[in-house]
Amino acid sequence: MIVSKRRSLRTAVVGVLGAASLALAGTAMAATPAAHTSPASHAGPRAVSAKAAITAKPSASSVRAWQLFRVTGRTTGLKAGSKVTLQQKQHGKWVSLPASMNTSRDGSYSLGVKLGLKGKNDLRIVSGTTASPVFSVTVR
Repeated sequence: MIVSKRRSLRTAVVGVLGAASLALAGTAMAATPAAHTSPASHAGPRAVSAKAAITAKPSASSVRAWQLFRVTGRTTGLKAGSKVTLQQKQHGKWVSLPASMNTSRDGSYSLGVKLGLKGKNDLRIVSGTTASPVFSVTVR
């Protein structure tokens, strides 16, 4: 029982910061009519041609236990406002951590994260079936 409590304490992740700051930092874009329209523009909604992808970059590669760092990135091929979640590899399986947020209108995100599991932590960002490349953060 003591081992179980320690494990759950070490693997806890806290923080989803910056969602409000991203929402406040959004900019309004003015639409201007095009001088010439092509027939393709009247065909209706366009299908997303880009394959869905997520980028992820930690603000630090090494942190102290429970030290705040940020994971930032962009999504392409996903709807604006899509939910992105941080996952950690634990015992060979990807585990979703309680750090998630919705992307901004331009597909960007910025998660505030605190990790307690010491050592090398393999992490990734996921949205549905789309995942970012794996990145590592060492907790000392």
